[in-house]
Amino acid sequence: MDQSMKHTISLLVSNKPGVLTRVALVFARRGFNIDSLVVSQAQSPEFSRMNIEATGNERTLNLMLTQLNRLVDVIHAVDHASDDVIQRELALFKVNCTPDKRTSVLQIADTFRGQTVDIGDDTITLQVTGKSTKVDAFHTMMSPFGIMELVRTGKVLMSRGKESTA
Repeated sequence: MDQSMKHTISLLVSNKPGVLTRVALVFARRGFNIDSLVVSQAQSPEFSRMNIEATGNERTLNLMLTQLNRLVDVIHAVDHASDDVIQRELALFKVNCTPDKRTSVLQIADTFRGQTVDIGDDTITLQVTGKSTKVDAFHTMMSPFGIMELVRTGKVLMSRGKESTA
């Protein structure tokens, strides 16, 4: 039996209504849950780039990639799970932070190169960017203080050097 693993799929698609729905249906039909989804305009306004992180087995993924590449509005669909790519994620953390804990929270944030985006009487909102593992580690460090809200963008990625991402 194939083992489930995280896959990071990059798609270059036509920038048209309904494309996202058709792509999501391919994942749903194959039983893949989309863990993270980022869609933005590509280098040209007639195209969009989708970065999807999903968990599932390799065999099913290969079938899905074949299906995705057959969709009319999909230019390319590629799994980057084993590729050396640049990937980043942004997260905002609103942390319960009374003035007596503020120095500790700010020292931890500084270690992660986090930025303060808002300070209230009993809260602090911090921004962290980097690999998902860095965001996860920051989450672990902030948990004892009490995370009131958390918003993550999902993974964005790009191939290194002259190679095209998808």
